Amino acid sequence: MSSEFDALLGDVGVERFLREYWQRKPLLIRQAIPGYSSPIEPDELAGLSLEEEVESRIVIKNGGHPWELRRGPFADDDYKALPEQDWTLLVQAVDQFVPDVAELLKRFHFLPSWRIDDVMISYATPGGGVGPHFDNYDVFLLQAEGKRRWRIGQHCNSTSALQDNPDLRILRDFECQDEWVLEPGDMLYIPPGFAHDGIAETDCMTYSIGFRAPSHQEILVHFTDYLASELSEDARYSDAGLKQPQDPAAIDEESVDRLQRSILELVQNREALATWFGRHMTETRYPELAQSYIDDEADLLEGLNAGIALLHNPSIKLAYRVAADGSVQLFASGEHCTVPGALLPLVQQICNQSYLTPQALEQWHENAEAIELLEQLLAKGYLLLEGDDE
Repeated sequence: MSSEFDALLGDVGVERFLREYWQRKPLLIRQAIPGYSSPIEPDELAGLSLEEEVESRIVIKNGGHPWELRRGPFADDDYKALPEQDWTLLVQAVDQFVPDVAELLKRFHFLPSWRIDDVMISYATPGGGVGPHFDNYDVFLLQAEGKRRWRIGQHCNSTSALQDNPDLRILRDFECQDEWVLEPGDMLYIPPGFAHDGIAETDCMTYSIGFRAPSHQEILVHFTDYLASELSEDARYSDAGLKQPQDPAAIDEESVDRLQRSILELVQNREALATWFGRHMTETRYPELAQSYIDDEADLLEGLNAGIALLHNPSIKLAYRVAADGSVQLFASGEHCTVPGALLPLVQQICNQSYLTPQALEQWHENAEAIELLEQLLAKGYLLLEGDDE
């Protein structure tokens, strides 16, 4: 199963990578994608940064103050005012706007696709970078154009000292332990917590494939919010069988135990946890990019009968889960629906294929539940009829 992905990891291969490197230590892969050519040009990347809905930043090493951060959207004049070197443009979630960039993510499907966050692309002039820092998530750094020198440092955590810069989390101390120059096609994997510092040696573009890693704080807050939204007003603290207290002002241990049992009963609901997790991990950065392209089931059937393919909207995150009762939960853009287990092959196609051919869909034409599912996904803009994505 892993053989088709082994080439991306060089001599290491998928099994060894997962066993020895994933979330453990950095790995340099020379020519992970030989001859790689970026599907987007620097001018096109800058064009995206002019758009209101696109998250972008410019970091200037020596601007109005050391490591100056400017946030987009930008204007053409902003670029004219930049120095000749020592600056970096970073554009978030380019895969959600450029399908050819989204195709790159298929190469990383030796890992759960629902763990992938987005592809951030940076363009840097000579000397440009964002300073020595660490991330709390896994990241693959693919060199797309030019040369960038990467220095790898110590393992860090929330107690690591940072410079006095309110905008950027730049480390106060950096202990270089490895150093490499990456050229187009080279890739560097960095686990969570490892300090790293990338400095452009020439005009260059780097693709950062980041992974979702919600903090335990985030998990607890959002899961309990989800549980609370599902509870009835009738569910309340109760103490039937209460004994007369020795001191009416004292909170006794029996009361605390009673409350703890109630809370544990709620959070130990495994089905609720799984449903929330699927919804949370498929939340989309730009949900406004999903819009309906059909009016009713007749439009869908007409399209399918005409041999029109369906496409996965690249701005939408998809995942699925087979529940204990055999039904299938399909998660999309922070929502979910439950369908019969017989639709599992269709759900797998929807989640794993960016292009659903007419031949692959033909077997579902007479299945009312399958048509209903496809209609719902098209109505929400999670799937697109071929031709409507242009």
